[in-house]
Amino acid sequence: MARTPHLLIVDDDREIRSLLSGFMTRNGFRVSAVPDARQAMQALTNARVDLALVDIMLPGEDGLALSRRIREHGPTPIILVTAMSEDTDRIIGLELGADDYVVKPFNPRELLARIRAVLRRVSVSAEDDEAAPPVYGFEGWSLDAAKRTLVGPDGALVPLGSSEFDLLLAFLERPQRVLNRDQLLDIAHGRAANVLDRSIDVQISRLRRRIEPNPAEPTYIKTVRGDGYIFTPAVTRAGGEATP
Repeated sequence: MARTPHLLIVDDDREIRSLLSGFMTRNGFRVSAVPDARQAMQALTNARVDLALVDIMLPGEDGLALSRRIREHGPTPIILVTAMSEDTDRIIGLELGADDYVVKPFNPRELLARIRAVLRRVSVSAEDDEAAPPVYGFEGWSLDAAKRTLVGPDGALVPLGSSEFDLLLAFLERPQRVLNRDQLLDIAHGRAANVLDRSIDVQISRLRRRIEPNPAEPTYIKTVRGDGYIFTPAVTRAGGEATP
């Protein structure tokens, strides 16, 4: 029997927590709903959480700080809930590793679709890893597709959000090939985002800060003006063969 996905809702509004909990439960989720960051981290420590829905405007430690802590804790997907005027917070959230965002007021059915899209993307990625779990290498870096981990040339584990991981994996599977924004949106957002959404550029910038020797002058992920991006290093898979 398939395991019921566990959704963590973090919102200080009791009515919203109640409404979303009921709606998501009726749509097949196990739900934990908490009002603040402290209780959110307790929930993450005590049980496996498949996705965290985090309101940015939380009392005390806000949703952006909480997202950073969740990302440090593990690869749990994150969807941020933002107010209409919080464009800057939305971008910061994506830079911290959030996988998607919804804007208040939102339709619960749209939120449900976005949650399912993120979970589907993570699930497909995991199934692919089980079928063929290669370890990719480039410029001293090592990415393990099965464990979903990235290790730097110094041997240190580098934390990645699920969208960051999927984006880097896409490049490693297709080195020396130009990938346009539509292709990358398919990979990083599963088409949950609008095709005009420039958040892919934010994610590229974030990924460059993780892996580039000098993010201000990137040499690994280069911009191809008018076309998209290209991953330039030679890439190997487990066993030493080069990726075509």
